[in-house]
Amino acid sequence: MNRKLNSVLFIVGATVGNLILMVLLMGIALVLLSLGSRFIPPGVLSVLTVVLFIGSIAATYWIYHRLMRYLSTRYKLEDYFAPLFKRRQGPHTRPNDRD
Repeated sequence: MNRKLNSVLFIVGATVGNLILMVLLMGIALVLLSLGSRFIPPGVLSVLTVVLFIGSIAATYWIYHRLMRYLSTRYKLEDYFAPLFKRRQGPHTRPNDRD
């Protein structure tokens, strides 16, 4: 496989993995929330559900970021994947769109 195909497959796999991890974290948070729902008023419970949802997204990002940093240094992933963003060759000029 070439580097571009590796990159595409990695992005698809990482997206699926992120979604699975987020659903797993949200499920754990909802189970813990349901166990403690006797002690929490209903108005606070709905707000806490939204906070836990956003927290699961943030935790998923944090876990993914740390894991990719570790794997990138450990296995030198840049050798196997094509760069997502290319730098411009030559002078860095911007087109003048006001003329």
